[in-house]
Order: sequence, then C-alpha cells, then structure tokens
Amino acid sequence: MASSVTPDIAGLRALSHPVRLKMLGLLRTEGPATATTLAQRLDLNTGATSYHLRQLAQHGFILEDTERGNARDRWWRAAHDSTRTDFEGQGESEEDIEAYLLTVALAYGDRLRAAVAEMHSLPEPWRKVGTLSDWERSLTPPGAQALVERLTAIIEETPHSDDETAAPFAVNLNAFPRPGAHT
Repeated sequence: MASSVTPDIAGLRALSHPVRLKMLGLLRTEGPATATTLAQRLDLNTGATSYHLRQLAQHGFILEDTERGNARDRWWRAAHDSTRTDFEGQGESEEDIEAYLLTVALAYGDRLRAAVAEMHSLPEPWRKVGTLSDWERSLTPPGAQALVERLTAIIEETPHSDDETAAPFAVNLNAFPRPGAHT
C-alpha cells in the first residue's frame, strides 16, 4: 500500500463529503469491508454506501479487494495510509480546499472527543502515553515548513510494532498559523 496520496482538486471535493471521509478512515483503520458492512457501521443504506464507495474508487482513494468475496460480495480496501494536502498552485480552488479542511477538522474533533471519553477505561499503561498538548512558536514560513517536515518524518519513520502489547495509536498533526495573528 502506498504511504500517502496528495489529491488533486477533484479528489479534495470527493473527500469533502463527511460520509466518504469516514468510510476512508474505516477502511484504513479497520481494514477491507463490503458496502453492507460499511452501511451498518455508518447507519446508511447500502445504495448510498455503494455510491460513496464508487466516488472514492473513482478518485483512487480505495481499491476493490479482489482477493476477497465473490460476484455478490464486493470488498473494498484503502489505497494508501494517509492523505496530504498540497496548498501550492491551487489558489483558484480555495473554497474546495477550505471545504475539505473543515470536513477533516470535524472528523478529527469527533475522534478526539471519542478518545477523551474512553480514556478512563483504557488499560493503565495506555492512560499515560497520549497527550493533548499545544505549543506556539514564532516562526518564519520556511521555519514552519521545516518543523512540519521534521514532525512528519518522525511519524512516518516510526515502525509498526509486532509486539503482542502493541495497539493502534493515532497521531494527528495539526500545525497552522494562529488564527487572527495575520489579519
């Protein structure tokens, strides 16, 4: 599976739909699934689910998993581990980029609220390893870009563990100029 993808504007538009973003997230985190399985998880009908899956496939975010299922039972899998947004050269589509980013921000907020809600029920060793921290630094645009690149490299270079105590560990990287600082 490819590590990441940087979608074009049409791809960003496709991912701006909250249901599609959730479907892609489920296929990434929980593995291959059918339209029926995803419909049940997302409380949708299978027709709507199939439509959204076709849209994701059309833009290369998911692939049919031909090693599973049969003619009646079509399985889908994520085509990559992460989605990146390239803000350069897309000034003519600022509304599309903003719509996508707002959808992502809402999805991250939902996931973060769910993580906080279950923190108290985590096994003791897992209660101590997360963080909800924030920092501010005064940086130039090249300095900010260098910081984001370093943090991204650390995340991507951290290997998956095969240890029996390993579990999925989510990392969201949110780095941005402080709202209101440049207006």
